[in-house]
Amino acid sequence: MSRKTMMAPEKILAFFLQNQPQISLRPLGLGKINDTWLVTLNSKERLVLQRLPAAVFPDPQCVMHNIRLITNCLHAWSQQAEVHVPFLSLYTNPDGEDLFIDPDKNGWRLLTYIEGSRTVEELESTQQAYQIGRMLGRFHTILADVDQDRLQEPLPGFHDTLSYLEKYDRISRRSAVNTLEEITCIQFIGQMRDIAATFAERTDTLTRLVIHGDPKASNFLFAENDDIVISIIDLDTVQAGLLLHDLGDCLRSCCNRQGEEHDNPKGTVFSADYFAAILKGYGSVAASLLGDADLQLLSDAAGLISFELGIRFFTDHLCGNRYFKTSRKNQNLDRALIQFHLADSIIRQQPLLQTIAADIFRTSPMR
Repeated sequence: MSRKTMMAPEKILAFFLQNQPQISLRPLGLGKINDTWLVTLNSKERLVLQRLPAAVFPDPQCVMHNIRLITNCLHAWSQQAEVHVPFLSLYTNPDGEDLFIDPDKNGWRLLTYIEGSRTVEELESTQQAYQIGRMLGRFHTILADVDQDRLQEPLPGFHDTLSYLEKYDRISRRSAVNTLEEITCIQFIGQMRDIAATFAERTDTLTRLVIHGDPKASNFLFAENDDIVISIIDLDTVQAGLLLHDLGDCLRSCCNRQGEEHDNPKGTVFSADYFAAILKGYGSVAASLLGDADLQLLSDAAGLISFELGIRFFTDHLCGNRYFKTSRKNQNLDRALIQFHLADSIIRQQPLLQTIAADIFRTSPMR
C-alpha cells in the first residue's frame, strides 16, 4: 500500500481504544522505516501508535513475539532493580489483542509513551556518549541469560554484510550510474569490500547473546532536563546476534558528531572522544560479556557497520528508494556517502581506536 493510500491511523485506534476517545493524533519522530504517531487521550494519557510496513517486516507476528518476551524480561528486572528504568510496554485492547494487521499485511501496535524523556539525533557531549554506552551495556546484561532459542528472527539476513554486498553487486550491474556522487559510492565499495567478511570469518570466536539490533543515538531516551539516559526504545529488531553488531552500530551512530543527515558528507568524522566515552560507559556495567576476540574487533565493528549501512542506502537508491523512507531526491545517496566517509574515517584512525579500546578494557573493574 502506498503512503498516499495508507489506512487511516484513526481507524486503527478504534481497534485498540474502542470506546476511549482521543483528543489529538500527530506524527512523532524521524524514523526511516516505521510510521509513528503520538496519541493523547481525554484522560491526558499519551500513547505511541506505530505502523510496521509489510515491505520491511513481512511477519509482524514474529516482531511482536520477540517484543512481548523481551519487555517482560526488562520489566521483571526493573521491578527488582535499585534504579527504576521505564521500559516501554505494549498496549492491549479490551479483548487482550496487541497487534492489528491491515488488509495489506502491515502490522500496527500501540505502545506506552515514556514521559519526561527526549531523544537526540546528534550527541553533544562525552557525558551523553558515556550514558548511552552504559544503557546499552545494561540492556545486554539484563538479557544475557535469556534463552536465545525462544527468540524468532524478525529480519532474516540482518547484519549479513556479505549478503548486502552480493545484492548490491547484482543491482549495480543493471543500474545506470550518472552522477559523481554515485561513482564515489562505487569507488568506496570497491576500496572497502574486503572488510565485509570481518565477522563472517570469526563468528565462532565472537560473543552471541540477545541484541537490540538498532541501537542508534535516537533510540536512547534522555531525561527531559538532564543528560542521563533513562531508557532504550524501538525493539523491532531484537534477536539473537553478535554483541559486536550492537556495539558497532551504536558507535557508528553516536560517534558521528555531524549526525546521519547533513549536507557535507566529505566532512564526516568519527569522534575518538565519543568512542572512548561509549566504551567506558559500556565497560562500567558489561565488560565481562566481551571475550578477547570481541575486544580485538571493537573499532573494526564500527567501520564494518558503517560500510554495511552505506551499501544498504546506496542499493536502495539504485532500486528507487523502496526500503528507507525519503523526503527528497537523492536522500539515500547522501546517506550512503555519509556512511562511507564515516567508515573511511574509522579505518584511518584504527591504531588510535585500538589503543583506546585496549586501555579501557585492560583497566575495567569488571574484567
